[in-house]
Amino acid sequence: MSTMNTVGRPTAPTANDHDYKYPTLTGGRGLLQAEHLIFESNGWGKTGVDLPEPKTDGSDLGDLVRRDPIGLPGLSEPETMRHYVRLSQKNHAIDLAIYPLGSCTMKHNPRLNEKMARLPGFSDIHPLQPTSTVQGALELMDTLAHWLKTLTGMPAVALSPKAGAHGELCGLMAIRAAHEASGQHEQRRKVLVPTSAHGTNPATAAFVGYTVVEVSQTEDGRVDVADLASKLGDDVAAIMVTNPNTCGLFERDILEISRLTHAAGAYFYCDGANFNAIVGRVRPGDLGVDAMHINLHKTFSTPHGGGGPGSGPVVLSAALAPFAPAPWVVHDADGYRLIEREEDEAAQAFGRMCAFQGQMGMYTRALSYMMSHGSCSTTNG
Repeated sequence: MSTMNTVGRPTAPTANDHDYKYPTLTGGRGLLQAEHLIFESNGWGKTGVDLPEPKTDGSDLGDLVRRDPIGLPGLSEPETMRHYVRLSQKNHAIDLAIYPLGSCTMKHNPRLNEKMARLPGFSDIHPLQPTSTVQGALELMDTLAHWLKTLTGMPAVALSPKAGAHGELCGLMAIRAAHEASGQHEQRRKVLVPTSAHGTNPATAAFVGYTVVEVSQTEDGRVDVADLASKLGDDVAAIMVTNPNTCGLFERDILEISRLTHAAGAYFYCDGANFNAIVGRVRPGDLGVDAMHINLHKTFSTPHGGGGPGSGPVVLSAALAPFAPAPWVVHDADGYRLIEREEDEAAQAFGRMCAFQGQMGMYTRALSYMMSHGSCSTTNG
């Protein structure tokens, strides 16, 4: 057994101290492992909430009156509190460590973001409210759109896609709409995807109905430009390049990739999964990109995982901007409003990506992160 040191604490165990155990830290840790499921708990006849007697007997509900017990477990107030605190301790949190999730390049979710997202003007609004009652929320969306366009050097952005793969779908549907408008859709049925691209790229292209053609990579993990050039032709709708790629490398030949693609009449889709690595340093629009999704949870610190919510706005070049999905925010003398229908300035929009406007909480968190850092110069000083 270990001995006690001069201040009354056990010394570190030695190689022979196989039975040594450190003292319990909380005194109740064993309960965390032994707790029953909430529906297995005893005490069905009690409740931690005192409810007033109803003023009516529900007779006006006819056959809808409940005849059997509601079937909810009965817990006292302390039991309820302990149960949900224990559940919270099963979750990973920013208080404990960084997020070790997937290939994402942003693991920091500041508390400031959460505070802003909970402001009443953002957290308790409804997407069917009259636009006159949500002018602040629309202004926030418009401001976020402005900075996403500024950081990418792109003229248009669709905010509504819910995450990365949803954004890929949005970009490829805009590309398909552009080819349909020019009468080339039936001819252009292939999408080129390098082996160094994000794994969802070929899946998204196949989902839209394209045939996926793989482009090889060089020994140092970048797109093989010669192989790309040999596979480009008038049957190619687009290429999908992740930059920086899944190997973590910036594509040195990105301008040549863009030139070859456009010369073949195809569009350049860039996967923005790793945009965090170059944001503020390189603008995708300057590289010839036609469409790129931006994972707000990867570049602009909004949380993700566990099934959502997420947000994947898509920036579009001038060639694809007319085909952006509704809705989007416009600002005129009468204030902010949403373009909802495929008519007038949205006559060529390919449709909608979701029922409403996207994920307001993610917009708020992303803009909070941007504003807390301020603008920065990308010039060398």
